[in-house]
Amino acid sequence: MDNLVTFSITVFTAFFAITNPISNMTVFVSLTQGADAKTKHDINKRSNLIAFIIVAVFVLLGKYIFELFNISIPAFKITGGILIFFIGFDMLQSKTSNVKTIDNVNIDENIAVSPLAIPILAGPGTIVTAMNFVANVETIHIFLVIAIFGSMSLLTYFTFRLSDWIVKMVGNNVISVIGKIMGLIIAIIGTGMIIQGIKISFNLMA
Repeated sequence: MDNLVTFSITVFTAFFAITNPISNMTVFVSLTQGADAKTKHDINKRSNLIAFIIVAVFVLLGKYIFELFNISIPAFKITGGILIFFIGFDMLQSKTSNVKTIDNVNIDENIAVSPLAIPILAGPGTIVTAMNFVANVETIHIFLVIAIFGSMSLLTYFTFRLSDWIVKMVGNNVISVIGKIMGLIIAIIGTGMIIQGIKISFNLMA
């Protein structure tokens, strides 16, 4: 039971850092600036639902994807860890990660799919993180990962819904600081994945 609690906390922390609802909220505000309340609500709801479905599919089919492409768990953990580390490093350097670049987006409900759902909410970093947590685990862990990402999607939904009020009350400077802290956590998680991959490769696991 303690292992499940520890696992759940680790997964939640990783998802919170990589999806970063507070930082992504500013992106949502900029993309939907000038839209009416109904359009904002529809975009918010649709983007989070699509992101959840995408991650859930990868979590459920991750094992078969490994087998189909003959991907080893150590190789996936090391490669995924490197990718996640550099996403966190970019955030620490106040850079926009390459997986979250947005250019010339018109205000319509299609932005719920791209760029909001893909790649902002369910980008490579999120998918890699989710699949790392379900590599070589029991069924209960797989459903825990899906449930936790579902809770993150709900949290993101409500964050986006209150976005205008939050930005006004907190201010952009505080949001920037939170983004840097999330970047540090992401970089640490990525380093941990690399270490795990190396340990598995050389049979160093305790």
